[in-house]
Amino acid sequence: MEQPTGGAGPADAADGTAESLDRPLPEGVRHKVVALVSDAFGGLTVGELPSQLRQYARFTPSRRAKFAGNAMAAALESDPVFRRRIGERIGQTQPELAEALESGAPPAAADPVDVAAAAYVLRPAGWVKLVAAAGEEVQRAHAERADEETRRELERLREELDRARGQTRADTERLRSELEAARKETDSLHRKLRSALSEVKRGEAALRKAGAEADTVRAESAAQVSAAESETRRLKARLAEAEASVEAGRRAAREGRSVEDMRLRLLLDTVLDAAQGLRRELALPPSSLRPADGVEAVEPGRMSPKDIAARALSETDPALLDQLLALPQAHLIVDGYNVTKTGYPQMPLEKQRLRLLGGLSVLAAQTGAEMTCVFDGAELAVPVLLAPPRGVRVLFSKAGVTADELIRQLARAEPPGRPVVVVSTDREVADGVAKAGARPVASVLLLKRLSRV
Repeated sequence: MEQPTGGAGPADAADGTAESLDRPLPEGVRHKVVALVSDAFGGLTVGELPSQLRQYARFTPSRRAKFAGNAMAAALESDPVFRRRIGERIGQTQPELAEALESGAPPAAADPVDVAAAAYVLRPAGWVKLVAAAGEEVQRAHAERADEETRRELERLREELDRARGQTRADTERLRSELEAARKETDSLHRKLRSALSEVKRGEAALRKAGAEADTVRAESAAQVSAAESETRRLKARLAEAEASVEAGRRAAREGRSVEDMRLRLLLDTVLDAAQGLRRELALPPSSLRPADGVEAVEPGRMSPKDIAARALSETDPALLDQLLALPQAHLIVDGYNVTKTGYPQMPLEKQRLRLLGGLSVLAAQTGAEMTCVFDGAELAVPVLLAPPRGVRVLFSKAGVTADELIRQLARAEPPGRPVVVVSTDREVADGVAKAGARPVASVLLLKRLSRV
């Protein structure tokens, strides 16, 4: 933006105000002059404006000051008529300031920049001094502000320096402590390293000793193996000789026995003929007793579950379970989850229980046997609301007691001699109930029997 120099025009000379500035306007005064011209600009008609400023007639004062500042400053300096019109607008908007400047006594309380800007436009007597004084005042204010800012910056830098020094001292102390700790740690690691090296050396020595001992043992083992192989070969040779002798003896025995067999057969035929003749002579009826009748055994209807195992039935034949349950006062104990997870593990636990208990209820009605189904209560997050089916006792193990242990307790509670059948594939359960006198059967046996229900 051009700096108005304040040179006097023809009108200035006519008014007797031929004073002029010998230096550029101070920056603050120049901005204030542009602002005054921009505000007064809007009160003039287009015809009253210089030709170079007419294109800015419709601009707002702020846009006019931004885009037409240089043009307005040049027109104000070179066009006395335009400057007089601007001065008239200032006299209308700020009459007190304009009258004070015309009288040569500007208000003491007024801003020097405002006074200098108005004086530059109105050009009263002594306006150059007013502008110069305003410039000096602005420079002095700027210098004071710069000094104040410099002082504050210096104080801030001093405070930062003090903080930095304190932080440096703290960091130095911390680093010294860390260095001392690291030195102690290094010494400890060195001691541990020396100890580890000593251990390694002792281990290597022990390893070499063990290797030497292993070589010795290996050599002795090789010698013993060689001796054993020699002995084995010698024994094999003797065994072959013994086998040859046995075979020769067998041949000789077969040749001698053939004669003895013929003589014995002839004697047996003679005895049989004599016995038949004696039977006819005595008119003895055929005997109804047989040797097997003299062997002690349990009569039919009094068999125990262990006696059923002697029958010619497969361990997975459902007929075996029917025979066991047909025994008097039979008691069937079922490992519930062992059976359900063998037969239908994909179903939820609730449906597994209902399906098994339904089949046991029908089986109890068909056989009349006592039935108890045991489930593991540890797998249940909440108590089970279950109505036991008719003819089936349903038990859940207590906290800290497994279903396997509950089944063994039930088997031990029965009196000796009562038929007790336990259904479980768990080998530990089967062995435990077998010691108590019960008959264990596999879960698949019950599943096959229930499939026929």
